[in-house]
Amino acid sequence: MREIVVLGAGYAGLTAATSLIGRTRRSRPAGEVRITVVDGNTSFTERLRLHQLATGQPLAERPYADLLTGPGVDLVTGEVAAIDMATRTVRLRDGRTLPFHFLVYGLGSRADTTGVPGATENGHTVDTAADASRLSRRLRELDGPATVVVCGAGLTGVETATEMAERHPALAVTLVGDREPGAALSPRPRAHLRAALDRLGVRVISGSTVTRVHPGKVELADGRTLTADVTVWTAGVRAPGPAGFATDDRGRIITDEMLRSVSHPEVYAVGDAAAIRQTYGVMHGTCQSGMPTGVQAALNISRELAGRPPTRFRYGYLHTAVSLGRHDAVVQFTGPDNSPGRFHLTGRVAVRYKETVTSSVWPSMARMLRLPGTGRLAWRRGGARTR
Repeated sequence: MREIVVLGAGYAGLTAATSLIGRTRRSRPAGEVRITVVDGNTSFTERLRLHQLATGQPLAERPYADLLTGPGVDLVTGEVAAIDMATRTVRLRDGRTLPFHFLVYGLGSRADTTGVPGATENGHTVDTAADASRLSRRLRELDGPATVVVCGAGLTGVETATEMAERHPALAVTLVGDREPGAALSPRPRAHLRAALDRLGVRVISGSTVTRVHPGKVELADGRTLTADVTVWTAGVRAPGPAGFATDDRGRIITDEMLRSVSHPEVYAVGDAAAIRQTYGVMHGTCQSGMPTGVQAALNISRELAGRPPTRFRYGYLHTAVSLGRHDAVVQFTGPDNSPGRFHLTGRVAVRYKETVTSSVWPSMARMLRLPGTGRLAWRRGGARTR
C-alpha cells in the first residue's frame, strides 16, 4: 500500500487531493494507493468570500465528505503537530500518527500579526471562517456609529473595507496602507476602485503603516493616532513552515521546478504555503495560482507512482479580480507575470465575472475526481488543460 498524505484542504490542498483521487483510481490497481487528507475543519472554507462572512452574510456549506469519499480515501479531522522525515510520519496534536510515502503540504498562510505590537491581541483577521465569524459578531455588538481601521491596502484589505462600509453604513471605515489601493492596476481600473472607496465613504490613508495596535486606537508610522473601535489586520501573510525544512523569510517551503521541497523531495508544497519561483519571480498566493499547483503536484505524484519522472511547473497569471461590495467590482486582465494588461472590467459586468470564477471552484474540484489517470498537463495563462 502506497500512502499519500495531503495536509490542508484549502484551494490548493483540496485540488491536489481530488486530482490524486481521480488519477489513481484510473491508473493504479485497487488497494495499491491510500490517500489521506488532513484538515482542522470538516467543511471547505471559501477564502474568496470571507469578507462576506465577516459582515454577516451566510456562506454555503461545502462538507469535505461530499468529495473525499470511497475506497482508498480517508478524511482526518485534526491539527498537524510535526512532520518526522526520518520515519516519514505526520504527528497530529491528539497523538495520532500517519505514515506516508508522498506528502503534499498545503497548510496555507495567515495574516502576519507578529511584527507589530498589539496586532495579535487587539486586531481581527479574516484568515479563517472562525476569524471572519468572530469579526461579524464584533461588528454586530457595536452600538451606533463606530470606527473601524483596516490595516493593509492590498486586495484583502480593499474587499474587507468596502464590504463593511456597504453592509454597515453607520461605520466610519479607514483603510491604511503603505501604497495606494489598487496600486498594481492600470490607471482606469485603479481610478474606478478609488471612486468606489469614495462612494462608500471609506477614508484612505496611503504612504503610512500601523506601528502599534491598542484597544480602541492604532498608532501610525507618521505619528498620527486613529480611533479604532475595531481593528482589522490584512497587512502581509506568513506560512507555518515546518521545522527542518528549507523555507523563505515568510515561512514558505522553497520548492524546485517540480514543486518538491528542495530539502525534502518526498514532499510537494502547494499554494501559499510554498515559495515557487517562476521566470518572473516568486508566485504570490491566490486561488488563481494555488489550484494549478495542486493539479501539478497530483500529476507528478501519479507519474512517480508509475515510475516516471515528475515534470516542471510553469504558470502565468490571467487576471486580478477585486470585489467592491456586492454591486461593484474591478477585474484587471494581466500578463503572465501579473503585470496589468490592456483590458479590464468594472461595475456589474465585473461582478458577474468574479462571481462566475468564485462559484466555479467547488464544481471544478468535483470534476477532478473524474480526471483520466494519465496524460500531459499543459499550462496556459491562468489555467491548465489536460490531454
